[in-house]
Amino acid sequence: MTRPKLAIFGAGAIGCWVGGRLAAGGAEVTLIGRARVLGELAGGLRTTDLDGRTEIAEVGGAVRGARGVRLATEPDAARGADAVLVTVKSAQTAEAGAALAGVLPEDAVVVSLQNGVRNADALRAALPGRRVLAAMVPFNVIRREPGTYHRASEGALRIDDDPAAAPILAACRAARLEIEPRGDMAAVQWAKLVLNLNNAINALSGLPLATELAQRPFRRCLAAAQREALGLLARAKIPVARLLPIPPRWIPRLLALPDRVFQRVAGRVVAIDPTARSSMWEDLEAGRPTEIDYLQGEIVALAERSGTAAPAAAPTAAPAAAPAAAPINAALVGLVRAAEAGGRRDFSGEELAATLGLG
Repeated sequence: MTRPKLAIFGAGAIGCWVGGRLAAGGAEVTLIGRARVLGELAGGLRTTDLDGRTEIAEVGGAVRGARGVRLATEPDAARGADAVLVTVKSAQTAEAGAALAGVLPEDAVVVSLQNGVRNADALRAALPGRRVLAAMVPFNVIRREPGTYHRASEGALRIDDDPAAAPILAACRAARLEIEPRGDMAAVQWAKLVLNLNNAINALSGLPLATELAQRPFRRCLAAAQREALGLLARAKIPVARLLPIPPRWIPRLLALPDRVFQRVAGRVVAIDPTARSSMWEDLEAGRPTEIDYLQGEIVALAERSGTAAPAAAPTAAPAAAPAAAPINAALVGLVRAAEAGGRRDFSGEELAATLGLG
């Protein structure tokens, strides 16, 4: 069987982990990214998992055989790939599409493996004639040390149910990386966005995800943001897929449970490594712009398009410029933007709840 040739465009934490796993499974993988990130991989790319599984991919410019990755900093390295997986941050999607447009043939397959709900469409606009598929990564990846990336939560990849996804499906199955073709990827992406509303809360807490979610005041903030989002999505008749063992509308109820009850139940719903943090926390820590406009910002934009106020109380201490159509999520947008400018990101759960008007 021919080994799939895959390029990962945007080799950050997700790109390196996915690329490393696919290479360990036998795919020919080229990681395309910044020299700063790729320079850490000179000794090899190690990927680890929640269950203790470790895979090591050798690194070189002319790797032969399985378990190897090539490194490149220029888009031209994607030429000849069976599929290109785009893993850049959402704000860089149009730029990535423009860079790839100059090197990819008309029959190229491009996969958006990103947060948010608009990136596949942005790539389609930048790459006319190419086959662009939407996909979703449900899990969190952290950089443990240079060259080592760890999957810190669980879940199966999802991808458009399309014949063009064949090389991706083959590579994932060879790597024992669970992936599910879906005919409702828009609903899947909205479901992931609703779950990702915790990214901002985690970033503002300054705590590991498990520690943050163990505290009911933080969970109350997340439940309020999710209720607001789910209400707006229902009014707009936008479907939301079920990604966890419980339906999306039940998640805010689960979050509202007392700590002891929540911890017993939550462990059956999703596993999280105690060291995991959100990608938004990592962006703030590194001084990078966050994806807040593509998470909470999407909920605010949806409320503004619908012209309907969200079912939540107005925050008592939100930034003055925050729109009122989706008050909880708008307040979180303002707080994260303030954090990007050097503002607070060490809120206690009680302080954040009070700021969002939750009492």
